[in-house]
Amino acid sequence: MDLVQLTEEIVKSLVVDQDAVSVKEFPTEEDNVILIQVIVAESDMGRVIGKGGRCANAIRTLVQASSALKDNKYVKIDIDKF
Repeated sequence: MDLVQLTEEIVKSLVVDQDAVSVKEFPTEEDNVILIQVIVAESDMGRVIGKGGRCANAIRTLVQASSALKDNKYVKIDIDKF
């Protein structure tokens, strides 16, 4: 399972409107950095970010740990609404 697919599965398990979830990987100027953008419905932002950002940090930790096992790249996850 690649990092984008893992991120999408985690986020979809948290939200109510699963059809509104969009996860994409974008290239960065740095070779060892991966940027993943997560877009969810506005009503689901609180569920994904969590109280004090705990859910968002947990998602970042899980995806970063998966990256460390495979290609050892730093993962940046940007969560936004549409």
